[in-house]
Amino acid sequence: MNGIRVTSHANRGGLKKLPPTTYLLTLCQAINLTAAVVSVTIAALVGSKLAPSHAWATVPYGCQFAVVAIATYPAASFMRRHGRKKGFQLGALFLIAAGCIGYNATTQSSFAQLIVAHGMLGLYVAFANFYRFAAVDGLAAEVRPKGLSLVVAGGIVAAISGPLLSMGLKDVDGFATFSLCYASFVLLGLATIALIAIWRPIESPATVQRSVEARNIAATAPITVAIVASALSYLIMNMLMVQASLVMESVCVSFHASSLAIQGHVIAMFAPSLVTGAILIRAGHRNSLLAGYALLACAAALGVWGSNLWALIAGLIMLGVGWNFGYVGGGALLACVLTDSNRHRMQGINDSVIAICATVGAFFPAVLQAFIGWKNTNLLCLTLCAIAACLTWMCMRKAGAPTAEVLPS
Repeated sequence: MNGIRVTSHANRGGLKKLPPTTYLLTLCQAINLTAAVVSVTIAALVGSKLAPSHAWATVPYGCQFAVVAIATYPAASFMRRHGRKKGFQLGALFLIAAGCIGYNATTQSSFAQLIVAHGMLGLYVAFANFYRFAAVDGLAAEVRPKGLSLVVAGGIVAAISGPLLSMGLKDVDGFATFSLCYASFVLLGLATIALIAIWRPIESPATVQRSVEARNIAATAPITVAIVASALSYLIMNMLMVQASLVMESVCVSFHASSLAIQGHVIAMFAPSLVTGAILIRAGHRNSLLAGYALLACAAALGVWGSNLWALIAGLIMLGVGWNFGYVGGGALLACVLTDSNRHRMQGINDSVIAICATVGAFFPAVLQAFIGWKNTNLLCLTLCAIAACLTWMCMRKAGAPTAEVLPS
């Protein structure tokens, strides 16, 4: 029996080349991730300064993650009813609010305001995370991976601008420490509003109608594979990245060296996006996702092998590239199998699962290190990669999804 092509579940028409609007969304994504990098850089430091006790230092950042997880599906529903443009503009207003409240929090030494500021930032992120899916609306299936990966590549800018912004605005005469870091969110929000004002969403062409039962049977397995790939990649990446920084501290690696290692990891997360789309088209979704799991497994294997600086650096770089293949590959597969009628709902579910897994990956590294250690955490990640790779292989074969290339039907 002939396999069902991924593109048979999505629009058969659409633009064959990336429109200029894709690059506007790449800039918006660069702003989104710049704000995220600034946030992760300063949140715990400001929290420890303003919190009633040191144990509360990470509560604001934890609330930010929790709000992202809670607000992602409602954000998708809002954009389904009112359009992506209004959703992204509303999200930018939350970023501006986060900047204003965060500035007041640092100026007035208010821990409660700091929590609210990071909650507002979480609301912004819940909307901004859909930039990558907005980039593939109205595109032909064969160019969707390129559109999605190009938007994710905006993280390359953030990997450089985020740390520079944090360091440059940390201590400025006449202002409270870190207050201008939060104030920068206002400018980033205004820049986003300006970019979205220029951006023109592309309408998707009419979808070929099929029976609901046939469509659901054909699409369920690839959708499951896509969500698992994106979410598990985030879980493993967060878990090993955060714990690696703790391991480097425990083996007396200098702060400068560990910072460079983490920055190299962040660049490795986003730089492959310049070519990931082309690889997905040429190698196929299944092979690309399996390559991502292999890279994540190699990163974990290096962690099992040793905890010296060079092993950690090599592992972090592999971890970043593996995350990119899993996150971008999963998102591209999802974009190819969804129809116009279910894309907002399923994209909301997808990003909600990702947010939950990212939250778990951010909160549990210290606990895992304390109870099972660095080596066993990596063994756990190896096991998860093996299970996910088997799931991908079996489900994609069963669904008849393409393994070599994505072509229009």
